[in-house]
Amino acid sequence: MGEIAGRDQQIANQMDTGAWSRDMMSNCCAGGAVALARSQGPEADFQTFVAADPEAFVFQDEEGNNLLHMLVENMHCANCIRSIEKALKSLDGVLDARVNFSTRRLLVRWQAGSGAAADLVRPVIDLGYFLTPYNPEMMRSAAAEEEKKLLRALGVAGFAATNVMLLSVAVWAGLFSEDMGPATRDLMHWFSALIALPAVAYAGQPFFRSALAALKNGRLNMDVPISLAVVLASGMSLSETIQSGEYAYFDASVTLLFFLLIGRYLDMRARGKARSAAERLLLLKAVAATVVLPDGSHKSIPVEAVTPGTIVHVPAGERIPVDGEIIEGRTAVDNSLVTGESLPVEAAKGDAVFAGTLNLNGAVRLRAIKTGDNTLLSDIVRLMENAEQGRAKYVRIADRVAEYYAPAVHLLAAVTFVGWWILGFDWQVALIQAVAVLIITCPCALGLAVPVVQVVASGRLLQRGVLVKAADGLERLAKVDTVVFDKTGTLTEGRLDLINEESIDRADLDFAASIARNSKHPLALAVARRGRAVHAMADVTEHPGRGLSVVLKDGEVRLGSREWCGVPADFKDANDPQEGPELWFAQPGRQPIRFLFEDCLRHDAVETIAALKKAGLQVELLSGDRAPVAEKVAATIGIDDWQAGVKPEQKTARLEELKAAGRTVLMVGDGLNDAPALAMAHVSMSPSTAADVSQTAADFVFQGRGLGAVLEAVRVARFSHRLVIQNFGLAFLYNAIAVPLAIAGFVTPLFAAIAMSASSLVVCFNSMRLIERRKGETQ
Repeated sequence: MGEIAGRDQQIANQMDTGAWSRDMMSNCCAGGAVALARSQGPEADFQTFVAADPEAFVFQDEEGNNLLHMLVENMHCANCIRSIEKALKSLDGVLDARVNFSTRRLLVRWQAGSGAAADLVRPVIDLGYFLTPYNPEMMRSAAAEEEKKLLRALGVAGFAATNVMLLSVAVWAGLFSEDMGPATRDLMHWFSALIALPAVAYAGQPFFRSALAALKNGRLNMDVPISLAVVLASGMSLSETIQSGEYAYFDASVTLLFFLLIGRYLDMRARGKARSAAERLLLLKAVAATVVLPDGSHKSIPVEAVTPGTIVHVPAGERIPVDGEIIEGRTAVDNSLVTGESLPVEAAKGDAVFAGTLNLNGAVRLRAIKTGDNTLLSDIVRLMENAEQGRAKYVRIADRVAEYYAPAVHLLAAVTFVGWWILGFDWQVALIQAVAVLIITCPCALGLAVPVVQVVASGRLLQRGVLVKAADGLERLAKVDTVVFDKTGTLTEGRLDLINEESIDRADLDFAASIARNSKHPLALAVARRGRAVHAMADVTEHPGRGLSVVLKDGEVRLGSREWCGVPADFKDANDPQEGPELWFAQPGRQPIRFLFEDCLRHDAVETIAALKKAGLQVELLSGDRAPVAEKVAATIGIDDWQAGVKPEQKTARLEELKAAGRTVLMVGDGLNDAPALAMAHVSMSPSTAADVSQTAADFVFQGRGLGAVLEAVRVARFSHRLVIQNFGLAFLYNAIAVPLAIAGFVTPLFAAIAMSASSLVVCFNSMRLIERRKGETQ
């Protein structure tokens, strides 16, 4: 307690001197300064980023390499991600660089001593992307700021389009009558120019800045053809107005921009609805923690300042800020964030609680065990982001197509312009058709085809207590036709329960539970859980490999193995003749009492196995347990193919046999002795109770006490696979129809803008069908 008190006093001193608050405020202000200065150009952005002291945000991984997390703004498509990653990976010393599609989080890993953080990320800033040191609290404000900018631009473009359209109607009506002369027509054109050109200059900034930054660095992105189309339409119209020409297209250029902004705004809202589960989890982290000081008073400090061993007070209704163990109080905790189960869990002294979970109805005090980035919530976030930032097969295909798509678009537009001009049409007409081609062939839908599905699927599975660890895990899981289960800790809960409680006198059970609470042995813990009137007992001695004993006035009382308790080998308990793990309770002058235990099946194991079979999957059981036990489990849950006494190497051999027979296997095991089999399988899942969530070898980790998460993962993976194929089909079908029509002159720039935006939205909304599907509909 003295150590804890000293640490608490140190925290109090820091609070009194304001040391921690200055550090935290300087970091937050630095990040805000970067965000506010981002419009001053690459050099100014770089200097501001340096002023934010990015070295303060660098930390090291287990191998001693430097890691830096940043938030990337002004990023709109897969081509942007590819450009950023390519620029960073080309630098000496950089081991890895990945951008998360949905959280906009950039992770850079490089060798220690190979360069400073500011110099390392300069190529990204030079590309025109604004960086801020990563702060989860800034994510929501950054998204809100971007949404406000788009709304302002949309409002300006809409106002200008409405007024210019009124003038255009008058001009077009006057062309077919003799009431409007050239002077009146020119005046209308000039009024249109005065309204349209400033509106285009303001409302087009989201596209123009991105396009200019890309062109300065010799690359193309989706905003280049859009900006080129808008500028060409506006420039041609101004040229016609100066030359007193009959045709000006100010209405087309500003309305084109209006529809493009509508599409981008709706696209951003759609992505927001499909926002990464990792981002939503980060927003659930507590900002502050109430620590208990040595004098019993409470102080509120930033959660980052809490250290292991600190005593934390958590009032009812607040989120738990750290991983810890309750030392005082009793409450109910909403663990749905961690386990996917909606029912509250009772928690009392000695129980573990986790950061991000909700304390429902009672104030508790807990001792912090894991804090900051070491909590279970942070582990889950890292797993989710690693999966989302990875490059699955379909993502790589989309990236490769998008890489060559942008140059092909510009070449096709140039060919369209030349073709129409050669055919004898005016250059204005040829240019308008080229503009239509530039707009309608934008590869937005193709770039969104896979990432949106990945993000939505990961979020849905997280709600069901399943963590996706492998980037291509969903793709591989969708193809499985065979599921192989381990028994202990997988089909069963891996926790022994007392099964003959009804045949034991309550007073004897409470007496044994009072003794058993002094041991951490699984059988002793199972007895202790069944006690009601349990009281503390002194002088209880634990004998390793034998049991527990306590000396009372009547003699020695023992709780342990048959031999140690002196029970004859031929002695049978008439009430419980069955075999299984057991403890014996021997009291002086009384007949020994047998405690019988069993590793209980997960409550939904029978239903899950039946549903997997109904889905067309072959199910097998490979258990290292004894044959009678494995046979009983297999018969109970309906598995026909089972093997008992199987060693780890025999499990991998069986998986190799299945693979040679053309089967695609999902291995579900506990992640400890099943690690070789998990690695051998086509795809693997593991319960989180088997090992630390960040260390299991499986591609998926499911939480909670139910087995239904396995079935849900298979269903979501299959449905996700269908959605990806549909999205690719929609994107290619759109281009196959729209591009020839645009080249042939059947598509105007306005219709092209509507069609391009619509294609992106169709892909996003098709992907979000995963959110709307209820359980059981994703078969």
